[in-house]
Amino acid sequence: MLRSAAIVAGLLCSVGVHAAPIEVRVPEGYTHGFVRFFAGREAIASGELVQFPRDGEWENRFTVSFDDGSLFDETVTFTQARVFRLRTYHLIQRGPSFPEATEVRFDDGGSYRATIRKAGEKEKVAEGRTQIPADVYNGLVSVMLKNLASGESATVHTLAFTPEPHLLDAKLVPEGEDPFHVGAVERTATRYRVVFKVSGIAGIAAKLIGRDPPDVTYWIAQKPAPTFVRFEGPLFADGPVWRVELGAPRWR
Repeated sequence: MLRSAAIVAGLLCSVGVHAAPIEVRVPEGYTHGFVRFFAGREAIASGELVQFPRDGEWENRFTVSFDDGSLFDETVTFTQARVFRLRTYHLIQRGPSFPEATEVRFDDGGSYRATIRKAGEKEKVAEGRTQIPADVYNGLVSVMLKNLASGESATVHTLAFTPEPHLLDAKLVPEGEDPFHVGAVERTATRYRVVFKVSGIAGIAAKLIGRDPPDVTYWIAQKPAPTFVRFEGPLFADGPVWRVELGAPRWR
């Protein structure tokens, strides 16, 4: 029994959270952009990103309207004084494109509330306080990737809710360069794989039973100004692989 207790104590020490916020190399500014979602070759949704300063912080809101009436609405506020720091997070997702209607809120002080409802089932609610490491970056992964030096990898964290909060390690790994075209002009984007692992002792159990969240991939055009150009992967556990690319308004 003592030997087992010692092993568990050692594991708890070895997998403790070490905050490593991303340094600001490319400060964020005013942004207003558009994206399109694809399932294979089929366009399934259109999205809009708006970012602006508010009360000494930056607000980043990403809203996606699906053709089937579903909604993905994510709002993040953050600061960027030497390092990036998430302040508040709010996510709403609902409609037939999602297996669950979800609403999640949390802030950097540790307060959270999460509600999840599956069709035909009772709503599940969790709220309270949890530890929020300084390098939690829900909704800000593409911003973090823009601030990595060429060839640099990093490990940060995100929070997932079931509805209880679970801390995930998010390893940002550059994998190579891919060409893309703007008309006849060829450009190059760095391809990053984001590898999620459940953190801590829970992460060891997740690895044993094969339940770590799926990886996703981002493409960031590096020069002359780093910018997001593509995403590929699921937006939720066991979800379909969707592709997100830059879009443009449609004129009648």
